[in-house]
Amino acid sequence: MKKRRLACLCMAVAMVFSVLTGCGNSAGTSEESTESSAVSALSTEEDTSSEDSGNVLRVGMECAYPPFNWTQMDPEVADGITAEPIYGTDTYAYGYDVAVAQMLAEELGMELEIHKVEWSSIGTSLDAGVYDAVIAGMGRTPEREMAYAFTDPYYYRHNCIVVKKGGDYENVTKLSDLADTGCRVTTQLGTGWVPLLDQIQGAELSGNYETTSECFMAISNGVADVCVVDLPTAESAAMTNEDLKVITFEESDTFTNDEEMVNVCIATRKDDTELRDQLQEAMDALGWNDSEAMDQLMEETIPLQPAASV
Repeated sequence: MKKRRLACLCMAVAMVFSVLTGCGNSAGTSEESTESSAVSALSTEEDTSSEDSGNVLRVGMECAYPPFNWTQMDPEVADGITAEPIYGTDTYAYGYDVAVAQMLAEELGMELEIHKVEWSSIGTSLDAGVYDAVIAGMGRTPEREMAYAFTDPYYYRHNCIVVKKGGDYENVTKLSDLADTGCRVTTQLGTGWVPLLDQIQGAELSGNYETTSECFMAISNGVADVCVVDLPTAESAAMTNEDLKVITFEESDTFTNDEEMVNVCIATRKDDTELRDQLQEAMDALGWNDSEAMDQLMEETIPLQPAASV
């Protein structure tokens, strides 16, 4: 265990050095902010390096992506459901991802530890050993499969668009309805939705955002006209924002090659197949391959979101 921790610490040191000498990252963040993230990851790993985490399931997530995960100030959720403390803070996390992580940790007889991390550095912090698994509404893509080990899906989602209620696009029903309208489109940075924007013929790219909440704010403020996102996240946002309208396209005229964002899986480090297999065995033992059970949990989770998640 100590050897693994030392290897992770060395990797984090190397990452910090590379940031200090590099030229920024593809998500458009500055060298300074990237350096800060890497140093923060290193600091967190140093803080936990002396702990025996062999019986702790350390999970990374945004805690800002409802209904999959969100931040709240109190541990109580509803009907006896309890949120999880966010490591190193006085706040708590809940959502679909947290509920699944709680079930898996209980099945494995492990304690659960939730780490809050920005989406743009969620893989970097996993590689650095800050946590050991990502349960964060992550779609399994061919590019990610080259870098990480994945379980089978723990949720299947559908894609949709979000527009402003009462706006120029509230009556569209098909992808082709948006063609050559000059609509301004947006989505979350670093996701499988980004390539889907290119399928909206003649659209104007208005800029993408770190979080889905920022995407929805852009729609409400008129900075963007169309946001491409998944249906549960859109429905969750519409519950707390009357300006938003959720639209699912007709099956005969919709996005193509969007399967990568449908399969939501748990990720571990590429060489940590032991943990990946443990998580998969726990999912199998729980029968967590039934889409009806997944949908039921999601339906139960969406209304639990605070009116304003932190």
